[in-house]
Amino acid sequence: MEGLILPSFAWEAIDISPDMLRIWRYGTRNVSDIQPMRIQPASFAFTLLLGLLASVPYSGIDMSLPALAATGVALGARPANVGFTMSVFMLSLATAPLVYGPVSDRYGRRPVVVFGVALFVVGSLACALAQSLPVLLVCRFSQGCGAASTTVTFAIIRDLFEGDNARAKMANVVIAVNAVTVIAPTAGGALLALGSWRLIYTIQFIMGLALLIALVTGFAESAKIGKTGQTDSLAPSIIGRGYLHVLTHPISSAYILVGAAAGGTVMAYVTGSALFFINGMGLRPNQYGLIFSGCSGSVMAGAFLDRRLAARHFSPTHVLMTSLTVSATASGLFLATTLVGWASLPLIVSLLVAVAVAFGLSISNIISAAMHPLPQIAGAVSAVSGSIQMMAGAITSGLVTCLYDGRSALSMAAVMTSCSLLALASYLLIARPAERRGFAS
Repeated sequence: MEGLILPSFAWEAIDISPDMLRIWRYGTRNVSDIQPMRIQPASFAFTLLLGLLASVPYSGIDMSLPALAATGVALGARPANVGFTMSVFMLSLATAPLVYGPVSDRYGRRPVVVFGVALFVVGSLACALAQSLPVLLVCRFSQGCGAASTTVTFAIIRDLFEGDNARAKMANVVIAVNAVTVIAPTAGGALLALGSWRLIYTIQFIMGLALLIALVTGFAESAKIGKTGQTDSLAPSIIGRGYLHVLTHPISSAYILVGAAAGGTVMAYVTGSALFFINGMGLRPNQYGLIFSGCSGSVMAGAFLDRRLAARHFSPTHVLMTSLTVSATASGLFLATTLVGWASLPLIVSLLVAVAVAFGLSISNIISAAMHPLPQIAGAVSAVSGSIQMMAGAITSGLVTCLYDGRSALSMAAVMTSCSLLALASYLLIARPAERRGFAS
């Protein structure tokens, strides 16, 4: 019936009710679970809502970066200790999705994102009012736990869209996220100049509140939730089996590994670039900011290109193969030129831009491929994927920092090359063979 199209009078003639049509269209056992979207999923407004939702964690990171030193001065804390505000935020982003994933599969995406954004709003306000570093750390952890709920954004897309449409929507979300990473550090610096570090958290509170209102008034449930047999689906044993299913599924687990390695490549750049360009090459912070923004814009360009390719029905397999190969090649050239001492600034920036474009091209396809075999637990897949990618990013960031020699890009280039090669090898040797063998959920 999927390809069957009949005029409205034909449906009336065979006496199929609107409720029955919704059951056929959405594949749900409970018609009451399907509510019309107040903001139409195909509209630009809905894409913007998803983009803003997915951007919440990154606004919580990037806007706060310029204020670390000022926060330490105001609270009488050492700068190194204030850095823990980022650590606890990242920790919450890595762990909280493991709770949100199965909850969203059981009760739906809407209550999860509404609760999470509300928690982000409360946490942001508490951060703005904090009077000591320990209190700020607790508030930042709560803020991060709220922001982590937005990892179900890609599960929402998987609920509502298929194939190239899902790929295009995910590409749009990637564009929005990287737009935030371009703007947020500059916005944080401007807010710091206008007021104090508390103003940054106040603006996060206002932005979160506006997003919460949009969710409450415009977003309806997207998940296909049934009631039968789900009364104990949040029992620890059930959750554990769900995550084990994700981690042992040949296709999903392979693409989660590919995504973690690709994300590790980017996080190695994010950490190492500031160390190298400012400390090693002596660039001013504003000069480094231009390079950082240029690379974030390159990720956006890659995602935009992927969206255009999806509209033209280019094979995601070919796009993914090409992008992972470009990333590995550019990273390898970066390492080689660093080792032989040919690393000029224009060459380094060009290679980093190539890696960024490749990441923008690949990430939507990776996420879509990981979720496709297990649509019934898309929230769990999204949670595992986001958590593992965040952990991989933390590991690669730590490696780059620990191995940094104080002058060269060697640690950054080595970790980027290792991760990009791991991503390509995982795709070629694990993911593609699993797909060819025809594994199902």
